[in-house]
Amino acid sequence: MRDNDGRKLDHATLEALRIRACQRIESGARAEDVAADLGLNRSTVFGWYAAYRRGGVEALRAKPVPGRPPKLTKAQMNILFAVIAGGNPAQYQLEFALWTRDLVRQVIEKRFGVTLSVGSVGRILRSLDLSPQRPLHRATQQDPARVARWKNEEYPAIRDEAAQVGATIYFADEAGIRSDYHSGTTWAPVGRTPVVRTTGARHSLNMISAVTAKGAMHFTTFTGKMTAEVFIAYCQDLLHDDGGTVFLVLDGHPVHRSRAVREFAASTNGRLRLFFLPPYSPELNPDEWVWKNVNCATRRWQLPNGGGRPPMAASS
Repeated sequence: MRDNDGRKLDHATLEALRIRACQRIESGARAEDVAADLGLNRSTVFGWYAAYRRGGVEALRAKPVPGRPPKLTKAQMNILFAVIAGGNPAQYQLEFALWTRDLVRQVIEKRFGVTLSVGSVGRILRSLDLSPQRPLHRATQQDPARVARWKNEEYPAIRDEAAQVGATIYFADEAGIRSDYHSGTTWAPVGRTPVVRTTGARHSLNMISAVTAKGAMHFTTFTGKMTAEVFIAYCQDLLHDDGGTVFLVLDGHPVHRSRAVREFAASTNGRLRLFFLPPYSPELNPDEWVWKNVNCATRRWQLPNGGGRPPMAASS
């Protein structure tokens, strides 16, 4: 193929050349001269001009390259999107609970009788504006109506009352850190699993934190079990450091609902009021993000001597 072969040009450039060549011929130029100027075969230019005389400029326009026809019709693509966006694999008697390209490939083969490679399935999913995402987990015991009532009625009432009395709303939660829990991955040569030297001693540390809607945080650590006495001591510190009225939003941990904690709250003459989230609804507690950040930090943190890795926080 010659360096100046027209087949190397893109469709838009060829379209412009066809139109320009025919316009020059219409202006009186000889087709042979136009072909020589453009470095093209004279028969090519004659073919362009013949098409121009039959259909005008529109006959010279670039046409889309059809390519290989898709294996799934538009209707089948719509059905596939509804299947993936509207359900999970378990509803279709598939073994895994999350959509993977291989499971989607199985669905396509069963429903439409079309066999595709995993790579082709990935391209189809992208064309449907679908992407791999980490799912949010919700407990099956969660009551959606109770959650909706908290969002739409209970919390707005708490927020309005706090504004009236000048109270600060805190969301509290606890977490534990263990020295024998390790997380994360590292790059290494294939077939050679890296070894990280760490201590065999086991120890743990527990934490309590409370955050406000504006991002202020109150934080402490303790050892041993979470008890009413430990939690009351934390509440006393929180009241002291805040200096005002505190509305404390908690989950349903037995310690939070214990008689000792309720009696302590009552003894503060309104400075500490307790409110409880719906059961099995950690996503409603912004303090959960404290432990998410601790998780990320422990994945990145390495000890000064290069060995070991600090433990992971586990929310209560």
